Parts: sequence; C-alpha cells; structure tokens
Amino acid sequence: MRDTRESRLLLVLLIATAFALITVDIRGGEDSPVDGARQGAATVFGPIESGVSAAVDPVGNAVSAIRESGERHDRLAVLEEENAALKARLGSDDRSRSRLKQLDKMLKVAGQGQYGIKGAEVIAIGAAQGFSWTITIDVGANDGIKRDMTVLNGDGLVGRVTTVGPHTATVLLASDPDFTVGTRMEAGDELGFASGQGDRPLRVELLNGKAEVKKGDRLVTFGSQADRPFVPGVPVGVVSRVDPSGGGLTRTLYVTPYASFTKLDIVGVVVDVPKKDPRDTVLPPKPKPTPRPTVTVTVTPSAEAPADGQNQQEQ
Repeated sequence: MRDTRESRLLLVLLIATAFALITVDIRGGEDSPVDGARQGAATVFGPIESGVSAAVDPVGNAVSAIRESGERHDRLAVLEEENAALKARLGSDDRSRSRLKQLDKMLKVAGQGQYGIKGAEVIAIGAAQGFSWTITIDVGANDGIKRDMTVLNGDGLVGRVTTVGPHTATVLLASDPDFTVGTRMEAGDELGFASGQGDRPLRVELLNGKAEVKKGDRLVTFGSQADRPFVPGVPVGVVSRVDPSGGGLTRTLYVTPYASFTKLDIVGVVVDVPKKDPRDTVLPPKPKPTPRPTVTVTVTPSAEAPADGQNQQEQ
C-alpha cells in the first residue's frame, strides 16, 4: 500500500476502532458483547494456532539458538545450554519409555479380551468438572467415541465415558461415589454391584448373602445389556475384606481396584465389543505364594551321656 493521506487516515481509523472494541470488551466483562465472536474465533482458529505453534516453535527455537550462539563467545555458557538440552531430552525419553510400557500392557489386555480400543491420553482431572472423580481424555466424537463406553488401561477397569465433545471426552472413574458396575466373581457365578468410595476400596454388594468369599478372590465386570456402558471380563480388583455374613439378603465385600486412579496417563476406550464373554481370561496371573523357610533343629548329645553309660557298665 502506498503511503498516502488516505492510507494514513485509514490506519488511524482502524486503530481507533480497535481501542474502542477493547474498551467495550473490558467494561463488559463476562457479558461482553464481543464475547461470542471471540469464542467463535477461538473455536475456528484454536486448532490452527496449536498446529502452527507446534510446527513453528522448533524452527524459531533453532533460529534463536543460532543467533544467540553467534552473539556469545563464552564457551561455558554454551556448554551449560547443551547440558540442559541433553537432560531435557533424556527426561522426555524416559517418559516415552514409560508410556510405551503402558501402551504395550493395555494392548495385551485388549488382545486377551478381544476388545477393540481407541488409545487416549489423560489431559485433565476432575477439579475442572466439579470436584468429582473424573478425567478428560484427548479423543472425542470425531474419533468414534460415544457416551457410555467402557474405559480401561493395562491394569483393569478405569471408568465409563459420560460426556463427549468433538475432540475430548469426560470419563467417570470407578472410584467416584456415583459410579456403579455389575461384577462377577472369578471362577464362579456370584454376581454383585461395585460402587466407588473415593480413595477407599470399592464396595461390592453380592446378591447372594451366603456366598463363600475370602480375601484374595478376584472380580471382573459382568457386562451390560448390549455391552453399554460395560463390556464383560474387564478386571475390577481383589477382595481385601469381607464383612461377616449376618443372614441378610446380600453380602458386603471391599475390593482393592487393579487400576490406580491417581496415576492415570494412557487409557483405552472400548469402541468394538468382544464377540463372546472373555470370562476370566483377562485377569493377570495369580501371584505365586512365597515359600516359607523351614528351620531344622539338630540335637547334639551331651558329653555326660557316654560317661553315665560307661559308669553303668562298670557297676
């Protein structure tokens, strides 16, 4: 554009308009008349900004590093930067190895149960959604995720999908007090319902009040009608305590879940259900009992015994 009187006047008008919009936006606060337009622009350009930032940042950092290294002549400072970069890379590699291990473990569970899963990363925890036991994952409707799908990881049951957006979804964890799932005892048909208790063990009410249950017994999901919200056979946990049977209609158990709800990173959403109930095949191998050492006591005859025998012979 040529530098003319008209172009300068247009520039002044644009600047004045921008300041006017900023003033209106600030005074309007949450009820700002331009809030809708701003959110719309964020929705449209947000993904583009993220992609451009991810693509441009390495280039910008490299250019900056070249420029700074050219300006500096202090070899010690350069070495410190190189060491810091090396430590960061090693840290990133450690995390990658951890995630790869989690993914491999989850894929093994999915293969054993014949579950078709969509892998996801946990990107937020429940404080942003009302202090409930929930997480947000980075897959949504565009990835085939729907409400009431089972969520698991390499250890066992994590929860179920409750809310789905285009690119993210909210998962209600099995530890939430509003969470309930049907369960089945390993190697048997004793059914019950497990409920979350926050950071305490799951509470399970068995339908059979006279069921024979002991500490160490294991449970899996029983499954729901049409496999929603729960597919069958997903490991739930291990019985840690059994309430004494009081002759009631149900029996109460306390179950330590396999999944650690405070250390979730890589999870899988079951998008394809198994053709048949995997029963107990997905449960991990039972731990082998640790052999108890045996102590052998050898009695050594006292030195006086032969003498007594000898005295008797002499008499």
